[in-house]
Amino acid sequence: MKLLAQVRTSIRLRHYSHRTEEAYLWWIRRFIEFNGRRHPGELGQSEVVAFLAHLSVERKVSGSTQNQAVAALLYLYGEVLRRPVGWMGSLVRAKAAKRIPLVLTRDEARAILEKMNGTAGLVCRLLYGSGLRLMEALRLRVHHLEFARGEVRVRGGKGDRDRVTMLPVVLQAPLRKHLEAVRNQHQGDVGQGAGWVELPSALGRKYPRAGREWGWQWVFPGTRIFLDRETAERRRHHLHETAVQRAFRQAVQLSGVEKPAHCHTLRHSFATELLQLGYDIRTVQELLGHRDVRVTMTYLHVLNRGGLGVRSPIDVL
Repeated sequence: MKLLAQVRTSIRLRHYSHRTEEAYLWWIRRFIEFNGRRHPGELGQSEVVAFLAHLSVERKVSGSTQNQAVAALLYLYGEVLRRPVGWMGSLVRAKAAKRIPLVLTRDEARAILEKMNGTAGLVCRLLYGSGLRLMEALRLRVHHLEFARGEVRVRGGKGDRDRVTMLPVVLQAPLRKHLEAVRNQHQGDVGQGAGWVELPSALGRKYPRAGREWGWQWVFPGTRIFLDRETAERRRHHLHETAVQRAFRQAVQLSGVEKPAHCHTLRHSFATELLQLGYDIRTVQELLGHRDVRVTMTYLHVLNRGGLGVRSPIDVL
């Protein structure tokens, strides 16, 4: 097997996320190209050190990006090539910067969302109203929306963890209307011999007809039908994230908000708003799906109040 195919197979055997697979393969390709397309089996510590120095000094990548490259190479040598990697322990790890997340005020969020419409606008309102990550929203299936309970069920979120978050009341009517249009589109696809979607894990083999059922359809389907080569099914993928990101950037420019906001800023703003409203930090942690409450506590620093609600001395003169 070719090296990259071996890496891909190894990663999938360990059920790493698709994003991790993409990132590791990308860094391994760059490492190979940096070394004149020589096989990594012919390379060693000096070539790895030179590559990391290139990233840090010439490319000026961030500390977290450099550490991601180290993780990819450590996986390559340790898990794929089965080479001793004790020398990797001596590599200099970059110090990851601690950043306070950017958040929007209520007026800023309102100004941006008012400039958005259509499917992208509905996705971004869901990010702000439910605290979802962008890909979590785009990967929602119809049966993940619990209108009666006012819940959104997130399946296979970051770290392959499930959780339940809120489904805002104000978004229920627009979502129902949107799903009605999606259902009509799905029925039309089925009538044309299409209407399939990709199913997680081995569900497609266990339930051969489930890929056409309404409950498994994407809440936010893509605009085009494609032919899956492996199954010969005519499918729709979910909406691509770049379509939403592009629409959000345009809305930020039109709104006059000067902050460099992006889609994930809506999730940060959701958490900050809940803390401002007085909700318990453990509740916010559960809604966001953070494994460690210390990650959620970052938003207390955004509020600049900690647990004590500190006020500046000049404000009480």
